[in-house]
Amino acid sequence: MPRIVPVDWKTLVRVFELYGCKYKCNKYSHHILICPKAKRAVVIPEYNELDIEIIRNNMKTADMTREEYFELLKHVE
Repeated sequence: MPRIVPVDWKTLVRVFELYGCKYKCNKYSHHILICPKAKRAVVIPEYNELDIEIIRNNMKTADMTREEYFELLKHVE
């Protein structure tokens, strides 16, 4: 399994949209998405390079596996 590497915020928003999350709004440079399986909203800050921990925490919130993440990432790039 490949390593999770930093990506920009636009890429991560697109990955979560492909996963089934709905874009709700943008508040103070943070994008908020609602996911069907999530207990709370997924928040993605507008950084050019998102830290791996932000990606992992959002994956955990949305109940996304590493395999699903990498498969969706292929469709974005």
